[in-house]
Amino acid sequence: MIVSKFGGSSVSSASQIKKVGQILKSNDKRVAVVVSAPGKRCDSDEKITDLLYKCNALVQSGKSCKELFKTIQERFISIANELNIKDSDIEIKLDEVRRLIDAGKGSNYAASRGEYLSGYLISKYLNWEFLDPAEYLVINSDNTVNEESYSNLRDAFKGGKKYVIPGFYGKDQTGEIKTFTRGGSDITGSIISRALGAELYENWTDVSGVYAANPRLITDAKVIPYLSYKEVRELSEVGASVFHEEAIAPVVDAQIPINIRNTNAPEDEGTIISPSSKGCGISGVSAKDGLSRISLRKLMLFKKSGMRHKLLTMLHIFGIRPCYSLFGIDSIIWYFDSSMASDSVCESMCKRIKEEYDLDSITVDRGYAILGLVGPEMDKNLDVIDALDALRKNDINIVSINYGASDSSVLIGIEEKDSKQAVKAVYDAVLR
Repeated sequence: MIVSKFGGSSVSSASQIKKVGQILKSNDKRVAVVVSAPGKRCDSDEKITDLLYKCNALVQSGKSCKELFKTIQERFISIANELNIKDSDIEIKLDEVRRLIDAGKGSNYAASRGEYLSGYLISKYLNWEFLDPAEYLVINSDNTVNEESYSNLRDAFKGGKKYVIPGFYGKDQTGEIKTFTRGGSDITGSIISRALGAELYENWTDVSGVYAANPRLITDAKVIPYLSYKEVRELSEVGASVFHEEAIAPVVDAQIPINIRNTNAPEDEGTIISPSSKGCGISGVSAKDGLSRISLRKLMLFKKSGMRHKLLTMLHIFGIRPCYSLFGIDSIIWYFDSSMASDSVCESMCKRIKEEYDLDSITVDRGYAILGLVGPEMDKNLDVIDALDALRKNDINIVSINYGASDSSVLIGIEEKDSKQAVKAVYDAVLR
């Protein structure tokens, strides 16, 4: 059994949905499909979900969304006509959605309707069963999946039938519509895969897999054929647009492999994400920009119990949550997203922490990036030496290295101005 998920670009138009139909019909094991709301058809277009958020914003400001909703209505009706779907309920459903948004149903309801309407249309086109996740998928208050969802969904599927399921939403514990974060259709696909015990979860998008580097930066970047769950998580953390990281968790528990595929090039094998990597050497390189650095020092800093926790708590009070950490004998370096705190906030924080904990020094400086090298057994990988040598040869200053903390990644602190050149240098040295 295969569960397939198609993203917004894959269902953006009737012609794209026809491609979806051809892919699904090419393999009888594909019995459940999760679909997103229609995405952009071109750069100047708007995603249906974005339009729905705007509709809700209008209502929240005391205005009707009727005029704006006409754009959404026309888009869905156009798709239905081009697919030759004869169903009078489509216009009824569109009218009901508009009316309930105008009645103040809320942002979760409004945002979810793109997937709902997309799923309904595609179920009619394929002549498959439509399954509304709001009846079965329970989302907890912290956005995690309630365990009863899996048995609910498993019981809903009947053998011999094929199903279309809208992604992105379910219900809260009171029965109201609740959405995941943006990109949540990936999560729904993962949940359905686990509930049904799928042998494979296919994630169809507009790229032919996970690239070894940003293809906008390196136009001939290779697709990585195999990645482990851990490696995908590490790549995501260093800025790579890979796969919705929260979608990994349900399939990890069930050890279900994920296949990233391209709807526009279904012959491409894509990237397989599985429990363990089948690759060797460095698999990918990426850089996360926009970071600042906190550096603090005190003689015998860690002799006092709970010092790290106390300092972190103080950072949290000032709205700073570090994303990377390094520790010396008497020192700590924390990197954080620069947007978290202004210069004045950082100045106040440093002054208070230095006085309260009698530090020898504490400073915040801006303009950093973290370069991530990801692959299997990175703590034993000699390619790391070649990567560091490539940075040296390109006059890229290394300000920190986190090596050995993870067996899937090496994290290198560099100046933000060098991040693009650093990615290119490493790619040319060890990945080309």
